[in-house]
Amino acid sequence: MAEGLLPVGSEAPVFTAQTTDGERVSLPDFRGTQSVVLMFYPMDDTPGCTKQMCLARDEGARYTEAGVARFGVNPGSLESHVQFRDKYSLDFPLIVDQDAEIASAYGVLTDRGVARATYLIDRDGRIAYAQPGTHGADEVLGALRG
Repeated sequence: MAEGLLPVGSEAPVFTAQTTDGERVSLPDFRGTQSVVLMFYPMDDTPGCTKQMCLARDEGARYTEAGVARFGVNPGSLESHVQFRDKYSLDFPLIVDQDAEIASAYGVLTDRGVARATYLIDRDGRIAYAQPGTHGADEVLGALRG
């Protein structure tokens, strides 16, 4: 990755963006109440991205039990995100990262686009987990337990 992932323990970059739920999501809204997992992926409806988002869907109950909100993030259009969400019955919002501003802030923007990466942001707004690629709930949620 061109910029590199942000270090665990650092303050998570704040963002506000539109989601497939038709609402705007803002990271500060979760502070003190809920952790957030951001799953960056290159493109809607491609084999690797579908596998990544379907894993998050299939493990959804585990994230919910741990009090973690899930979001997929990429610069695709709202229309593309809605079609992808509906095709695979994704039960969490996808964030429209227009102009890849969120990807850039989180160090996952490369010269070829958005790299696949997983971040967990704790209730205090700090990065608890940051890894390139796709990761399951056991590994990601383990960061909350220390």
